[in-house]
Amino acid sequence: MKRTIIALGCLLLAGSALAQSLGEKSGVNSALGVAPTTADFVKEVAISDMFEIESSKLAEQKGNAQEKTFAQQMVSDHTKTSSELKGLVSSGKVKAEVPAALDTSHQSKLDKLKAATGKDFSSDYDSYQVSAHKDAVSLFERYAKGGDNADLKDWAGKTLPALKHHLDMAQELGKAPSVGQTSK
Repeated sequence: MKRTIIALGCLLLAGSALAQSLGEKSGVNSALGVAPTTADFVKEVAISDMFEIESSKLAEQKGNAQEKTFAQQMVSDHTKTSSELKGLVSSGKVKAEVPAALDTSHQSKLDKLKAATGKDFSSDYDSYQVSAHKDAVSLFERYAKGGDNADLKDWAGKTLPALKHHLDMAQELGKAPSVGQTSK
């Protein structure tokens, strides 16, 4: 019994140190509430913004009226945050690289959206938006609390309320009755 407790204690202590080296991709940082490194934060935010912009441009064309309205705001807001992030990096205040393309996971989601139509498109777009904004809120909260770059930490804290609002809006997608349908 004593050995088990000692082993668990060692795992817990090693867990937080290990989580930082695993990066954001594994999801361990989020589960443990560990702040991402500045490089991971910048990479994840840039990819998230690119995905939001590109997927929402598709929704402006293919989505229903509710999705089109939401998508317009996502394109506008995420273009703004992308520009702000690039400004922090190019000014030298943040030392990190901004990726120029989506990672394979986000690219495959975008490809799926490009191929989808009608209810399939709406279902995928709506669920991707909820998932992406839950991830973004977690990422920004953790960096705002424990990030290691003061300028980026401040920006994360200022951006967080808009992301929480986006999440609330995303969770409402698909809940409104379609035109011509009556609620029961």
